Amino acid sequence: MAEDKLQKYQPLIDDLKLQLGDPNFDQIFAQTTSSLSKPDQFLLKMEMSRLSQPVARFIDLRGQVAGEVKPYEHDGKQHFMDNVAIDVFEEELARHGKYTLAVYEAVMHTENNYKVMQKKQDEQENTPQSESNTDSGTKLIRFASYESRCEERMNYSIKINVDFGKSGTVSATTSDISLSGAKIKVSPNYSVTPGQLIGIRLVGLEQDFELGLKDGIQYEVVAVEPVSRDYQHIRLKRTFIENNSGFDDFLQSFIHGNKRRYKINLDNTMDAVVCKGYEQFYLPRVSSLFVYFSKKGKHLLPTIALTNENNAFINYYFEDERKVSSLYSIFSQSRLTKILAFPNAVKEATVYTFTHSNGGKIYYYSAFGYELDEHPELKALFLGFGSQKDSWRTYKVQLMPSHHEDAYIPLSLPLSAGKSVEKLNKRPAPRVQGIIQDVKFLMLLTDISSKQQLDVYQKHKFDSNSVNKLKTFGHGRAANPPALEVVALEYVNLRSHKRYLYKTAVTMHIDAEHTLAGNTRDFSVMGLQLETPHPSTVKKGDIVHLELPDLQKITKQHQLNNLRYEVMAVSKSKTIINLKVSKLTDLPHVGMAFFKQLIEMNKSKLHACEESPKIPGLSTALRNMVTKTVCQFPLYIHKESALFNIGAIGLGLYPTNLHRLLMTYHKGGPEHLNAKHLFPKNFIEEHLHEAFRHTSRQDKPLKYTVFVRFDCMKEQLSEAIKSQCIAYDEPIAPLYLFLKKAVKKDILFVFQLHISKTGRPDTDYLANELKYVSHYALHKAKDLEEALWSVTGVCDLIDISDESIRQLDIEPRYVKAMQERKNAWLDGLLH
Repeated sequence: MAEDKLQKYQPLIDDLKLQLGDPNFDQIFAQTTSSLSKPDQFLLKMEMSRLSQPVARFIDLRGQVAGEVKPYEHDGKQHFMDNVAIDVFEEELARHGKYTLAVYEAVMHTENNYKVMQKKQDEQENTPQSESNTDSGTKLIRFASYESRCEERMNYSIKINVDFGKSGTVSATTSDISLSGAKIKVSPNYSVTPGQLIGIRLVGLEQDFELGLKDGIQYEVVAVEPVSRDYQHIRLKRTFIENNSGFDDFLQSFIHGNKRRYKINLDNTMDAVVCKGYEQFYLPRVSSLFVYFSKKGKHLLPTIALTNENNAFINYYFEDERKVSSLYSIFSQSRLTKILAFPNAVKEATVYTFTHSNGGKIYYYSAFGYELDEHPELKALFLGFGSQKDSWRTYKVQLMPSHHEDAYIPLSLPLSAGKSVEKLNKRPAPRVQGIIQDVKFLMLLTDISSKQQLDVYQKHKFDSNSVNKLKTFGHGRAANPPALEVVALEYVNLRSHKRYLYKTAVTMHIDAEHTLAGNTRDFSVMGLQLETPHPSTVKKGDIVHLELPDLQKITKQHQLNNLRYEVMAVSKSKTIINLKVSKLTDLPHVGMAFFKQLIEMNKSKLHACEESPKIPGLSTALRNMVTKTVCQFPLYIHKESALFNIGAIGLGLYPTNLHRLLMTYHKGGPEHLNAKHLFPKNFIEEHLHEAFRHTSRQDKPLKYTVFVRFDCMKEQLSEAIKSQCIAYDEPIAPLYLFLKKAVKKDILFVFQLHISKTGRPDTDYLANELKYVSHYALHKAKDLEEALWSVTGVCDLIDISDESIRQLDIEPRYVKAMQERKNAWLDGLLH
């Protein structure tokens, strides 16, 4: 068989590949192969011709290699590769003179590619397994790793003959088949490798149909998957060397005509449903504000902020009394230039802020950590004075490239699944594209303020007569500041109760002396939206008391006065106010009880409130751009049989140091990581379980600080890391000895843990894929939904090591030595 000879001549092929770009290649080829037979020369010539073909394939190694992937542009096309792949690409490009199949294949087979690493690991079956390889571990979810399949694969078993060349011909069966590929079941006695060419005769079909395939069909081996002692799966793709359009038309028609009779292979779509399901849980619960920076002339400006329930408070903080965002002045051009010069793909910094009010106007002051280090004479003054103010905040800044191309993520469905797929797979509308086309960077702003930090900074001594020196960190107010478009993340309406449009009179008591009359715009069991004829003075967080005089006329059971509500949001005009039930005791809230009864008795008459986005499609586009560039450590809490456990870990484009730590104990990048040692014993199973009993999905995230002591010399994960955890407002003093030993002897990581209780899965976001799966396998669709329903908590682990270690009273020489150990360990992983 041809492939057997190609394997035989592999060293010769490798030598010839090095000469492919040479103008005298034909002469070199003739001299090099002069001793071979004419058929073998022809075979090698065809292989060289294949490798020399120019290609337009888009290279996207996100989630496929161990290195940090970054954008790389060549010939007008945007690729995503890590440094190893870029070096190979450029070297091969120089050799071949253009982007050919040989270049592409070299890039896809680098040493740090997970598939290559996994293959090597599989070949070392007799080596002792580490602790973490014997542990089934926590499922690893690679964000945005799903792909759109261009055609359907049918689970169809027919008899075939497989020609392995010198190894002989063997009878086998197909497992599934599509126009351009197949998966077959073969005895494990036959050894095949990816890239190998084999021949197949579809004897099961040839008995009933005239296929016109005298020499069978040529396939290339894509992957080999051991299944049992009796057989292995070999995944194949066609080379289409036959150039037989008649057979292609027959096979396509055969699959389409029989897909009701035989099961469609759903693996690709099911993987996508799982991945997208975890994404839709995570993004609405992120506590970091997403800010998009666009290139406007010579300047980089914050132009869009994407908000959700957990991060909107950060956007509010940076708005002055005019509702104008100050982000443009805090992230000035000089500061952005400085930050973008930092090492690593994700640029990280810490910014400290506070505000000062004068004459009804709000003025912002901010200083980055590196600026305070550059001005030590002002450091104690800024930290000491600023931390005394209620407006004091500390933010972690993470800045990374963002690309408008990432706004498009197609469904993971084959185009042949129906006409609706093509319609749903449309790229962003021109209006949306016009808004995002200049976006160059995405910034995550995370509030990492803590009581422990405040206690330390408030002890800084400073000269109150020198406060005027802080003007250097003050920000002016532009007369025409650049606009910031605030976009709410669209996802399933997770309100515990629907809102209904209804107008009725209401009197709002602001305090003992001030009342304001207005009317409701809508209501639900849990809240109201009011509109007043004149601007109100209430602000977010205020407690007000309501009277509902007209509704009181229809009930004697409930007293609709003195109803306690909390202000959740106020419009820019100060005339529209969102209110939420505020309870002082465990007794039922009268307003809740009344509206629940009112809704139940009048559902047919009430109109549900449907919210429409300001710019259709913009939220989805921004959401996709975030999904493609996740740089945090998402973690999921599952509830199974009344027990809590860590059910999954998310991995985005940019692995964190914590990802790298766990991967160190899982060679080859498997789909599971051992996460059980991240937290103290019983923290998840008992402490968190108890904490969740007293929280609802609407509550703010629970916050903890997690300290991880890591000994990189230990071979077992259980021995390598020890952890301690305290609540957001607990003192750090009891852990001082643990932290001091970690800094002096090992490596200390500190994380801020944000935990949100989840609501129901956003099955609307997954509707098309779930519908496709249920059409062919209803039980599988139900299993997928049940798995998503088991997610009860979504966590973010934010690395705050640098900021936290600054606050510890530990000698600088120990901190410096630890940082050197940490950098050496990280360098060893990345190179």
